[in-house]
Amino acid sequence: MRTLKEMKVGEIGAVKKVNGEGAIKRRIMDMGITKGTEIFVRKVAPLGDPIEVTVRGYELSVRKNDAEMIVMV
Repeated sequence: MRTLKEMKVGEIGAVKKVNGEGAIKRRIMDMGITKGTEIFVRKVAPLGDPIEVTVRGYELSVRKNDAEMIVMV
């Protein structure tokens, strides 16, 4: 299984599953990252944190720790 953290700049993928529990999972889902949502990786910071993605038509920065919880297809 591949996570959002492992995706390269310019790749597009769909969310298969969001791992995690409680408040962390809820926060990720509140950002619009839910099962089936397409995510485009726009940029990655020089040290790899954060990752800038396009989700549902808007830009979003996601920390590496959160990106590890997002399983992609």
